[in-house]
Amino acid sequence: MSYTAFLILILIVAIALILIVMVQNPKGGGLSSSFGGGGAQSLGGVQNTNKFLDNTTWTLAIAMFALILLANFAIPRDGDNNFKLDNTLDGVETTTPAETPATQDDVKE
Repeated sequence: MSYTAFLILILIVAIALILIVMVQNPKGGGLSSSFGGGGAQSLGGVQNTNKFLDNTTWTLAIAMFALILLANFAIPRDGDNNFKLDNTLDGVETTTPAETPATQDDVKE
């Protein structure tokens, strides 16, 4: 898989995770409380809705963590790309200066 594909998958999972968390309410409200008393029992109950939202949140969080780790291995690391930080950190100067600074001997005329 290419790095771009991993980024797209990470964005999709992140948006889904945001939506799932926004639906939940930590005080027992959220999606599960909107069904009301008797109607909630026919739809599987409030507890089943909370369990589904909780499991979905954990699944998406684990999927995001795994995708981020896998995307690290998909980063292109050839010498031809834009990832040239290694050369900068090593202190290797690949270009020679165009001019050398003038010394006092050069200034005397």
